[in-house]
Amino acid sequence: MIGYPGLDEVVVGGRGLWRAGIAVHGTSGHSGARRTVVGAVSRAAHLVRLLEASPLPGASGELPLPPRLTVTYCRGGEGFSAVPDRCEIGVDVRTTPGFGARDAEDLVRAAASGLDAALPAPRPTEVTAVASWPPYRLAADEQPAAALLGAAAGQGLRVRAKTAGPSNIGNLLAAEGIPATAGFGLPYEGLHGVDELVHLADLPVVHAVYRRAVLGLLTG
Repeated sequence: MIGYPGLDEVVVGGRGLWRAGIAVHGTSGHSGARRTVVGAVSRAAHLVRLLEASPLPGASGELPLPPRLTVTYCRGGEGFSAVPDRCEIGVDVRTTPGFGARDAEDLVRAAASGLDAALPAPRPTEVTAVASWPPYRLAADEQPAAALLGAAAGQGLRVRAKTAGPSNIGNLLAAEGIPATAGFGLPYEGLHGVDELVHLADLPVVHAVYRRAVLGLLTG
């Protein structure tokens, strides 16, 4: 049971993730030269369009959220006159039971192959997977979700089970076959912001809920 902030919900599942760094190559040159070349940044921009236009399935089955692909960084080039021969982009794919890590990798590699076919370069585009966590979801009557939801109700709190869009450490534990909950804790403001805060006055009731849940699991 992972005590992320939030007093009104218990996270019982989340989309997984598959992440990759992509090296896009091009022909180096000078922006003012007579010979026109296709640089790596231009090719990377084309790849971003291919990735964002790739079809993804909708939500289905046990996870009520669809997969999602996001390009999260683009790094390449130096100065105004140099045409770069390398540009790197990062891709984050949120996965579901119906669209897993293999599907995500196949989609990204297909887009990279499409780029190389449409705009040939001295070197093929390189896709390097850097992280993969599976999606997961517990039913409300599965442990430890049932213990935590029941303990919250026993303390007079109205708490709902939630499947999260972002991934959390529960995904990493799920990869090891360990069921987990997350997201029940102190009320908060500005989550992940520079002014993030939690309301310490509610710490006693949060402690009481976790204590009740753990004792229930130990004696159940």
